[in-house]
Amino acid sequence: MPSSAAIPGLNSYTVQAGSRHIFVSETGQGHPLLMLHGGGPGASGMSNYSRNVTALAQHFRVLIVDMPGYGQSSKGLERSDPFGDLAQSMLELLDALAIPTTHVIGNSLGGACALRMALEAPQRISAMVLMGPGGINTTRSLPTPGLKLLLNYYNGAGPTLGKLSQFIREYLVYDASQVSDAMIEERYRASLDPQVIAAPPLRRPNSLKAALRMDFSRDPRLAQCQVPTLVLWGAEDKVNRPSGGETLRKALANCDLYLFSKTGHWVQWERAAQFNALSAAFLLQYTPA
Repeated sequence: MPSSAAIPGLNSYTVQAGSRHIFVSETGQGHPLLMLHGGGPGASGMSNYSRNVTALAQHFRVLIVDMPGYGQSSKGLERSDPFGDLAQSMLELLDALAIPTTHVIGNSLGGACALRMALEAPQRISAMVLMGPGGINTTRSLPTPGLKLLLNYYNGAGPTLGKLSQFIREYLVYDASQVSDAMIEERYRASLDPQVIAAPPLRRPNSLKAALRMDFSRDPRLAQCQVPTLVLWGAEDKVNRPSGGETLRKALANCDLYLFSKTGHWVQWERAAQFNALSAAFLLQYTPA
């Protein structure tokens, strides 16, 4: 995994957004592109997008954030509406940075956040790319084995290197040979933050109402959403079912869908070159003059 120090022109800082502090890494120029990471244990913006930042910064002002509950940002999420809490925090970040509109790329939990932003404030989102987003058909079928492991990471005996290794190597990617021991150990250390252990950001919904609120396929606003959307999904995703891609293609008015063969949940990492090219080409179509 490339270190952030190897990315030319990368500048990192903390922003007061509402009641939270949000850690941001920025590089590139042009129309803003907000990049939102997934919700696995130890996740952060730069670790999620290490293979994508440099390519996308050739076209956009790239803003890679640690979402609330992760990395160097404030911890804690509202359990009754975590997607809404994340979306509100990211909209407050845009306000703090005086950004009226932005493209958004979101992976997994970040994809759920991006989609909720588009439902809450569609005028702020010029276009979005969603990779295996959470919250699609989640109350219409049993959780996948990968999602169960993710949600139970902090339960029982608590975090262990074995649990994290199993999640990443068996469920996050299709080809485990790409994953180094150093990458596992870095994520494991990050997952041991005492504030995160005390209040994990990604947990099972605490009520039926919360569960239904987290299922976008039950949200009537989905059919009215006009934001141009590209959905990318690994055909072998064991965390969020690839069938969610077709749900979004049918529901959204302006949605393209691309399935990657022999690819798991982490499309932007396993298929970085194709991801970078597809995302840039799509977003450039909708970049304001």
